[in-house]
Amino acid sequence: MKVVRNLLVGKQLVLLAAVITMHATGLFPTARAQWTVTRLHPSGAINSGAVHIAGMQQVGQAVVDDVARASLWTGSAASWVDLHPADAALSVAYATSGSQQAGYAVIAGRSRAMLWSGSAASAVDLTPAGATDAIAFGASAGRQVGYAWYGLSHAGLWHGTASSWIDLHPAGVDSSLARAVSGEDQVGETLIGTVLHAALWRGTADSWVDLHPGVASASRALATSGTHQVGYAIVSGSWHAGLWTGSAATWVDLNPDGAIQSIANGVFDTLQVGYADFEDTRRAVAWNGSADSWENLHAVLPAEFSMSEAYGIWSDGVSISVAGAGFNTVANRYEALLWTRPVPEPHAMVMLALGVGVVWRRRRKQPHRGA
Repeated sequence: MKVVRNLLVGKQLVLLAAVITMHATGLFPTARAQWTVTRLHPSGAINSGAVHIAGMQQVGQAVVDDVARASLWTGSAASWVDLHPADAALSVAYATSGSQQAGYAVIAGRSRAMLWSGSAASAVDLTPAGATDAIAFGASAGRQVGYAWYGLSHAGLWHGTASSWIDLHPAGVDSSLARAVSGEDQVGETLIGTVLHAALWRGTADSWVDLHPGVASASRALATSGTHQVGYAIVSGSWHAGLWTGSAATWVDLNPDGAIQSIANGVFDTLQVGYADFEDTRRAVAWNGSADSWENLHAVLPAEFSMSEAYGIWSDGVSISVAGAGFNTVANRYEALLWTRPVPEPHAMVMLALGVGVVWRRRRKQPHRGA
């Protein structure tokens, strides 16, 4: 009996190891919950797209009555809020954080950096004194980033007002632009000569870090989590989605095997999202830190979507949400999309394995009981 018991324990451990291995490699069918897709496209809109997500909010743009309008959603098409200022020719919301949204509006022929608090009437012009144009691309915890035009583009940081503008333009570069902010970090790009260099700042022009990988002919940083930065680098003539952790030497090439090119647009913790171009279509994708970890988000869309792109990702620890857009060939329009799935529970696989071991033991004992 001791030999049998040891054998059964051994089988249970083998099963447990197998399940853990399948969970780690993504081979276990229940280890990765299925994505659900919500169409955010507002009623009456010609086109729409969601470009950022934080908390329960998604932002982007919807074209209504032939006018591109800054847009805010809270998880459904019916929740759409038109942020478009009354005197603007067009507007876009590029980022959301807490109760605020950042972007720009074209007013009297000039681009004005804008900050909203949930309504068109709440718009605040962030364009700093002396700048002819400005755009806010990123927002986080009461801070906004973007650029202001002073004969050339200067990356900058705001704290909610035009007068709070901090010029991040490094000495010796030809132009600069900040695209995202998280915590103390701001990311974007600098132009040095004729080459774009992905850039990282920590609140001042002097803090500038050149993220440009040595293998690249150009690079941009598009988003940051405060620890990780994402964007792309042009390698051998193709855009390759990339991931950094604070320096040029840390760059990781995320371009999936078989992809013609790719871009990483968003990052949250250890997860990244963007898109990859394959010969058949452009697909919204997600990564977990490496090229071979890529996941095809396009595959869960209805058949009428011929292409898709992911721009932002966020998680509350219970679910993961991704904002983006896809082209609906039936309706002949771009539609804002929201992908959502539960965060897998690591302990569930272990419990399942232990359960399998219990069932195995019970089944082995049944013949003895009936004898």
